[in-house]
Amino acid sequence: MRNIKLINKEWRFLKDAKEPPKSLPESGAALDLPYTWNGKDGQDGGNDYYRGKCFFAKELKSTDMPAGDVVYLQLDGVNSSAEVFWNSKSIARHDGGYSTFRVKLGEIKENNLLVISADNSPNEFVYPQQADFTFYGGIYRDVLLVGVPKQHFDLDYYGAPGVMVTPTVNGTGADISAQAFCEGVVTFEIIDNGTVIAVQESAGKNPKVNIKLENVHLWDGVKDPYLYTLRAVLKDGGEELDEVNVRFGIRSFEVDPQRGFVLNGREYPLRGVSRHQDRPEIGNALTVEHHKEDIELICEMGANTIRLAHYQHAQAFYDLCDERGLIVWAEIPYISRHMPQGTDNTVSQMKELVYQNYNHPCIVTWGLSNEITMAGAKDESLLENHKVLNDLVHSIDKTRPTTLAVITMCSPDEEYAHLTDIVSYNHYFGWYGGNVSMYGPWFDKFHKKYPNRAIGISEYGCEALNWHTSAPEQGDYTEEYQAYYHEELIKQISARPWLWATHVWNMFDFAADARSEGGENGMNHKGLVTFDRKYKKDSFYAYKAWLSDEPFVHICSKRYVDRVEDTATVKVYTNQPQVELFVNGESIALQQRGEFPFFTFEIANVGESKIVAKAGEYEDSAVIRKVDTPNEAYVMQSEGDVINWFEIETPAGYYSVNDTLGDIMKSFKGKLALISMIPAVKAALSPKGSGKKDKKKGGGMSLAGFTINKTMIDMAKGFSLKRAFSMAGNLFSKEQIISINKKLNNIKKPKNL
Repeated sequence: MRNIKLINKEWRFLKDAKEPPKSLPESGAALDLPYTWNGKDGQDGGNDYYRGKCFFAKELKSTDMPAGDVVYLQLDGVNSSAEVFWNSKSIARHDGGYSTFRVKLGEIKENNLLVISADNSPNEFVYPQQADFTFYGGIYRDVLLVGVPKQHFDLDYYGAPGVMVTPTVNGTGADISAQAFCEGVVTFEIIDNGTVIAVQESAGKNPKVNIKLENVHLWDGVKDPYLYTLRAVLKDGGEELDEVNVRFGIRSFEVDPQRGFVLNGREYPLRGVSRHQDRPEIGNALTVEHHKEDIELICEMGANTIRLAHYQHAQAFYDLCDERGLIVWAEIPYISRHMPQGTDNTVSQMKELVYQNYNHPCIVTWGLSNEITMAGAKDESLLENHKVLNDLVHSIDKTRPTTLAVITMCSPDEEYAHLTDIVSYNHYFGWYGGNVSMYGPWFDKFHKKYPNRAIGISEYGCEALNWHTSAPEQGDYTEEYQAYYHEELIKQISARPWLWATHVWNMFDFAADARSEGGENGMNHKGLVTFDRKYKKDSFYAYKAWLSDEPFVHICSKRYVDRVEDTATVKVYTNQPQVELFVNGESIALQQRGEFPFFTFEIANVGESKIVAKAGEYEDSAVIRKVDTPNEAYVMQSEGDVINWFEIETPAGYYSVNDTLGDIMKSFKGKLALISMIPAVKAALSPKGSGKKDKKKGGGMSLAGFTINKTMIDMAKGFSLKRAFSMAGNLFSKEQIISINKKLNNIKKPKNL
């Protein structure tokens, strides 16, 4: 029978070696796996983290090997390319840093040297190479030895478990199709809660069976994620040679353009988050406990779906999603930049993703790519690559649809946006341009124009650190703006149940070493929870109030204690029907819930106030304090000058840098002011324009490969002038911005603004 041994302990690590060692090196660092060499330099900013080839070496005695006629090495994650050396001989190479692969070991001697190279060097043929996250190098998941008899379930089959199970609901019963990848006689058993309820045998090459079950217990999402087990045993005569056990769930689902996601015959809107897996200092080198903590936080929030971006995640995490009933979008790292030399790699990574994860009931769609049209959507090579992937997935899995995560600039009319069965869009209205009110109308327009096309939101979000304000605005990185942003998105999503899935970007802050935003380099702060998983931002509780049945009450802006205003706004989130607010022991107000679970109170800000919010038997508390001058600890820090909300004069009826470019352009004097101040704006406003004519679209303007469309123009107009200044880096000093603001203060707004 099969024997498995974990060999994560006692490795030697060589960072600067030019070639694999011929013997166990004495100079290398001693360490245990999993490990990444980018745990620190991949998270500190500067986009200068080490990307190259490193070696891991381990000595294995014959007595260390698991019993079996044949021994395989299994690597669950080596980023991003790996080469395996056994006793100084190269025996395998693998390109793709997020999937399992195996290699059969050669002759086993009394003393053996295993060397594995991990290489995350830039290249033009392994994805990803351009993306907004750190590509951690290393062996960051488990390494195992698998001993099997000569006759065994196929361990060379794309890193897959060796058995595929396809349940089909049939009335109150189900038809279970199972196939084993091996040659010989296989007994298939279905086990329900420890009891064998069905047995069937089949023989030959890759034997199959079809088993009928009556009165099945459905896998029914977060409410009842029921799992069965299929045990496949390979036999020779009466002897059991090898065994594989896989869990599966019986469920039906469809994605309907009008009804949204439908699970087991009922409408089941998918509302949840995307997840990046990394953590402080350890990067992607996670333990099972880390995965469990992430699942607990996601479930606490009330999510019923996760987009596992932008690569294959650990099997332990898919298992947890099965167990907790979370619906999963799984995808490969075909992202940002199409590489003509990378087609074979997209195919191999897709095969591994599908074959390795086919049995997970949590997965309902396979994602082909993410924002891959950043340079335009008309590249024939890019389109052909997607058609190859789409056909490939359908040939392997006829039970799940394919999908795409499309970037805003890509028009819904592009061929690319219609290649897959279903589709979602990544939009950041209200953060990278435009405003939060644009979401609903954009999706309504898509839904009206393409009523037979299921549409969802694959990414939306904004960044928040420990900065605070009483006047939140786009681009300020405050917890208050992030909370406002997500409140508005919740309202718009709620009104559109036909959105098949919506995924917040992101559940957790994550490392992106090229970033320099928000006052902390190397990080993307769009998470609802901080990178270390220690602090749940207010926006986390907005979703918990909307999605979760677990009773609670939460006062927002707890970290915003010192306030200058005379009247302070207190915001409360709860899923309970009413909230009573107390200030220093005195009841101030009792509010009933409206359509959404967001409550707002105004209180006098005098001295120090202890605030208590009570919702039934649940309560939460906070403290605010009246101060004369703003607390600088709440103000975003950066290398350049920072201009804050309280430094900007905004006289009623007159413009300021807080107004949007679109609103300022509605006034002739405002337009002249913009032209005189900003050369770039002057060029954009020129009738001739600075883009190229797109002949295929009747002479429209194009930018970076995209035909300039109304969405792009509306996004640009939606920027406040202050936000545009901040996006321009240090081109404008604080003094210049204040001076420009004074000039705008002299220009009257039209009466309709």
